Amino acid sequence: MAHTKTGKDETGSALMSSNARLNVIDRARDLYATPTGGRFVRYTFVSAFNVAFSVAVLAIVFGVFRLWTEVPSTVFANVVTIPPAYYLTRTWAWGKSGRSHLMKEVVPFWAMTFAGILFSIATAAEARHLGITYHLGRVDRTVLVVAANLFAFGVTWIGKFLLLNIVFREPETAQNDDIYADT
Repeated sequence: MAHTKTGKDETGSALMSSNARLNVIDRARDLYATPTGGRFVRYTFVSAFNVAFSVAVLAIVFGVFRLWTEVPSTVFANVVTIPPAYYLTRTWAWGKSGRSHLMKEVVPFWAMTFAGILFSIATAAEARHLGITYHLGRVDRTVLVVAANLFAFGVTWIGKFLLLNIVFREPETAQNDDIYADT
């Protein structure tokens, strides 16, 4: 790929210098080294796994096997992912072990999960409505309901991280772990 003096390639896309890339990598590594940054990265990976799992289940039960319409398929796909989501979030993202505390861990997780499922029900219902209104075929309706589920997940993701970070946070890590406070 040829580079121009303007810092853009032949398609006009801006190029990132190697120094800028190294700076981004260094800052990402520094962020991961903090308690909050590490949890954020691990939570992101757990979330990506759960999204992929949920989307696969949804595509199979709605798109392939045609077991139910959009809304029940979405509910099923999201409910099936709850146990691995809780376990992975608790143990890997937040490093907790032992028995779960009902009121401090289980109830907040289920409450947020239930709220997310309610939102995904609303987006699945809208996807169904659009599919019927525009006479979409099964493949298009499957893509639409998967996109609706992804949208619902994306909207609730940051709020869940912030709330779970408070719920699962250990008292000794409650200190300020802002690595850029001095910069």
